[in-house]
Amino acid sequence: MDLIQSFSVDHRLIVPGIFLSRMDNVGTGEVTTYDIRLKRPNREPVIDVAAMHSLEHIIATFLRNDPDWKDDVIYWGPMGCLTGFYLILKGSRSTPEIFDLVLRAFKAVNDAQEVPGTAPENCGHYLMHNLGMAKWYAAEFAEYLEANAGNSEIFEYPRTERLVTKDGQRFFDS
Repeated sequence: MDLIQSFSVDHRLIVPGIFLSRMDNVGTGEVTTYDIRLKRPNREPVIDVAAMHSLEHIIATFLRNDPDWKDDVIYWGPMGCLTGFYLILKGSRSTPEIFDLVLRAFKAVNDAQEVPGTAPENCGHYLMHNLGMAKWYAAEFAEYLEANAGNSEIFEYPRTERLVTKDGQRFFDS
């Protein structure tokens, strides 16, 4: 099987940031997947599961209610590795073009008085939330984004060249 695109990025070199993961053409037009990375993979502790769940609920609600973006939001959800989130939007925008949206979303977490959608009829694990920790992670990431807004490293995936021999063997050293 072919290695999927998100696994071709050298995770040893990823820093927190907003990255363009992939662009796809679907029946209704172009769709773009963004990697919203809060933690350095394999180097920092991952995001607490209950806080991650709360961030998912709060930010998904924020994005789907933002008057300028709500019609373009397809998906907001956590990465299985618990180092960040995926944001899928209709259309094609560069990562700096969505910077303000992402920053505002994470800043909005601080204003949340409760986590939306946490009743048993609304959530698959309604007791697994931590608003206080969600606010802490959101503030940490928002401060990082503001401090690094002019740094292209937070918008561009680090990539390593994968050399392939004539017989199809791949070398994965960088």
